[in-house]
Amino acid sequence: MTRTRVRLTFPSNLIQEPILYHLVKDFDIVINIRRADVKEDYGWVALEMEAGEDTLARGVKWLKDKGVQVDPIERDVIA
Repeated sequence: MTRTRVRLTFPSNLIQEPILYHLVKDFDIVINIRRADVKEDYGWVALEMEAGEDTLARGVKWLKDKGVQVDPIERDVIA
């Protein structure tokens, strides 16, 4: 199992979409939401994801293909 931390930034057209649900259900990725801020027209989530390396790569590709910006987090987001 591989664990990675990312910040997902959602454009306004994806705010109402169940993106994280599909990431868990369709890709079998274990997620841990560390922080989040979701508004009517914009949102971001700091997320830990854990799965096999290939599974994580497919999940991240799917997120990007959907229009979610995926940025790695280099340090822990909880102070």
